[in-house]
Order: sequence, then C-alpha cells, then structure tokens
Amino acid sequence: MPQLTSEDLLRIVVLAAVLLGVAFPVHEFCHAWMANRLGDSTARYMGRLSLNPVRHFDPWGGGILLLTLLLSGGTFAIGAAKPTPVNPTNLRGGRRGEMWVALAGPASNLVLAALAAIPIRIIVAVPGLADQILRNDVASLGLSILFYFLQINIVLFIFNLIPVPPLDGWTVLRGLVNPRTAWEMTRLQGQIGIYGMLVVFMLFLFAGNLVLAPIIEGLTRLLTGLG
Repeated sequence: MPQLTSEDLLRIVVLAAVLLGVAFPVHEFCHAWMANRLGDSTARYMGRLSLNPVRHFDPWGGGILLLTLLLSGGTFAIGAAKPTPVNPTNLRGGRRGEMWVALAGPASNLVLAALAAIPIRIIVAVPGLADQILRNDVASLGLSILFYFLQINIVLFIFNLIPVPPLDGWTVLRGLVNPRTAWEMTRLQGQIGIYGMLVVFMLFLFAGNLVLAPIIEGLTRLLTGLG
C-alpha cells in the first residue's frame, strides 16, 4: 500500500462518504422508485425504496471500493451498491418499462451533479467571492468537497450509461432498438456475463483519459459555467 498523506486520506474519506452515503443510495433508490411507479413493487417489499445507505450497501462492492481507494491514494475507485431487484414481468411497457427503470439511476446522478453545480455557479458569478472562499481554509475545503461531489456524480452518470452488460446503459439501449435486436442483445447478455464488467474496467483503465475524460470535463463545464 502506498504511503498516504493527510490530503490523500481526506480525499479517500470524502469519496467513500459521497459514494456510499449519497450517490449509490440515491441511484438505487431511483431504480426502485421508478420500478414501483411502473407496477413492480419487488424492491419496495424488500425495503429498497429507501434513501437509507445501509439498505443499499453491498459488503463486496463496498469493500472493493474502499480497497481500491486506499491502494490508489484516492485517485481511482471501483465499487458497487447492492443491485436493486426488479421483476420485468411486472413492469408496464415491457422493454420500455425496463429502460425507464434503468435510466432512472444514472439520471439521478446527473440531477445530483446539477444541484451541486448551482452554488458553484453562484460563486463564479459573484465578483471576488471565489477569492474570499479560497483564502478561508474551511470554506475552501467545503468548495473542494462540493466539486468532488459534482464530479463523482458526473462519472457515475456517464459510467452507468456505457452500453455494456450489466450496466444500465445496456438495458436503456435494449429498450430503444427493434424487438429482433433486443432479443439478440438479451441472448448476448447471457453469454457475456462477467466479461462485460472486465471490458468496462479495461475501458476506464486504458481509454479513460482519451475517451471519457473529455466528456466528463465538458459536462462539468456545462453545469458549472467554468470556462
């Protein structure tokens, strides 16, 4: 394990708190809420229609998240919450119903990012306010945490919409294509299995800076108004 500075430890604590305490629970809650709205109460009966982080915590996913944060010094993380149980046969709209349930999770992260961007926009718009905040250690730390929160949710929004199973983007794409293609995607999903996540991991590891970083940066600028 690398030698961690106090700044590294602070970043790890903030990232873990944001992911496990807010971003993951809200994401899974919105899956459950949309499923319940569309006729499937499975998640509600299992206590997942809740913003309580404990309800959505997965020991393996949370453990891997903390481990990767510690090993990387807070610069990289892989983790997951407990998947929200959904019975597609109960959903109104068939594949389109599944699509809306899948889309609700990433959309919630985009909404969280947009909410975090509001005070940043205000700070940018008021002359001299940013300088005052940066001169105050507590206010500066708060601004850094807010910016972390915003970027984490942007990353989750983009990551989960990658059209690779078992990510939400795969289900969203399957809801948009014709029935024949959707059937082929369902068959392919069973064959891909865990390899889909390996593809996503390799994409982030080797192509993140080239492909995803410009998207994340562009969306951050769009939300915050930072040029």
